[in-house]
Amino acid sequence: MDKKLLDILVCPICKGPLVHMKDANELICRPDRLAYPIRDGIPVMLEDEARQLSSEEIDAL
Repeated sequence: MDKKLLDILVCPICKGPLVHMKDANELICRPDRLAYPIRDGIPVMLEDEARQLSSEEIDAL
């Protein structure tokens, strides 16, 4: 994932910062508890495509 792209991407819902999880290939929004997938190097920033995170996953961050 390009560092410059990561610097400008925000959560489409709350406009908050995202955390890049390289091992899971996801961008995480902590306040909304959502994980946006990265497919073929392209972030999919659609709410319908995001995975809901559990409390345990958020705490592990």
